[in-house]
Amino acid sequence: MLLAALTACGGSDGGDSGTADAKSSEGSKASTAKKVDCSDEDISQADWMEHCSDEGAGAGADGDGTAGKATGLKFGESYTWPDGLKVSVADAKVFTDYDAELMESAEPGNTDFRVRLKLTNSGKSAVALDDLSVIVEGATKGGEAGATVFEKGSEPLEGRLAPGVSATKTNDNALETKYGKKVVVTVQRNSEDFDLDFPEFTGSITG
Repeated sequence: MLLAALTACGGSDGGDSGTADAKSSEGSKASTAKKVDCSDEDISQADWMEHCSDEGAGAGADGDGTAGKATGLKFGESYTWPDGLKVSVADAKVFTDYDAELMESAEPGNTDFRVRLKLTNSGKSAVALDDLSVIVEGATKGGEAGATVFEKGSEPLEGRLAPGVSATKTNDNALETKYGKKVVVTVQRNSEDFDLDFPEFTGSITG
């Protein structure tokens, strides 16, 4: 009877150890799971196919918990249209690098700033970037920014974005200082689909 009891205890300890080892192995795999930034222009084709394409990540899956959400987004979060074009607002920064040869300069009472958009085409067809446009509004005291273009570092929404390619584009604006620096950036898209959502991103102009 004593031998049987010891044998039973030994079997129980072995089972617990096996379970613990399995959990440890699972935890280790989870902790080493690769994190991929789909908006990174230098991402490898293999990583993009596995983590960012419709087949690898699932259509409309943004990877940041915002899939299908078009309003209430923050800078850095993303929205993906049904055709696979993914957009996020990286940041909005005060612009001061004026080109004197082009007579660019600050206008008193205005905040000049540049919005950077990160775009990734995870769809199957090229996307016309000039179908996109940006509206920037004050988020605290109203007001709407006026569109402009500053020469240095400008990367306007032009040309086409091929499948599997990411790019960072810019949009320049001037907002009256009385409206503050917290803004809502709406990315619009020209389309025959009148039900298409226009994502809104909220953040602050920095710098």
